Amino acid sequence: MDTMEMRRNAIVELINENGTVTFAQLKEAFPQVSEMTLRTDLKLLDEARKILRIHGGARSVQVLIGTDDFLNRKSVRNIPQKQKIAEKALSLLRPDTTIFLDSGSTATMFARQFPDQSNLIYTTGLSCATELAELTHPLVMLPGGKLNRYSQSVFGYQAIRELERVNFHQAFLGVTGFHMDAGFTCGIYEEAVLKQTAAGQSDQVIALMDSSKIGVKSSFRFCSLEEIDIVVSDGRLPGDFLAECERRHVTVL
Repeated sequence: MDTMEMRRNAIVELINENGTVTFAQLKEAFPQVSEMTLRTDLKLLDEARKILRIHGGARSVQVLIGTDDFLNRKSVRNIPQKQKIAEKALSLLRPDTTIFLDSGSTATMFARQFPDQSNLIYTTGLSCATELAELTHPLVMLPGGKLNRYSQSVFGYQAIRELERVNFHQAFLGVTGFHMDAGFTCGIYEEAVLKQTAAGQSDQVIALMDSSKIGVKSSFRFCSLEEIDIVVSDGRLPGDFLAECERRHVTVL
């Protein structure tokens, strides 16, 4: 196997491991390779259907369009980053408040560490509810709706209508991608509406997002940066994003 083939296999492995990778992350992972060579690699790997090129990077072909990926795949990616996000998010919790907790692997990590205290928690994540079931003091509510068997979550019109009747103190939202032009996005329209509804019903909106989501533009927008109060991340967010958050008075943890 020659050096070029080894490099391209390594690129595919990196993209499959992370689900989505920005071009900046590729440059960081392969610092000795020129931008032109990396762009050629992505073009040829895309043509060979080993990856999917997207604006600003590449996506694994293992990630199914319109599913936001399988939860069991996402749960083994970026584990230290998700652990750090969960630990930071815990500092925002207050007892005797009403909380919306989104679905997804980062939200599940957060639920796993949730303190056994008095809260009313609405969650659309079946894995989150399973983790919270270990606790005795929170009251956990699962809104009705359709099952997304890929992300193990509840979504749809019925869930949206139920959330419209609840006033949340905090909403902890999972993120598929953030792009400066598109805002915060996910891959399913009804889930975008559900997230948007929870955000609109909340006093404080918190995005749980590791740095790999920056520059990723998924299909459906659910929030602009101005609609987010706090971004909880892994400490590796790019400078331009941090500057934009400061300009728009968004707190970053």
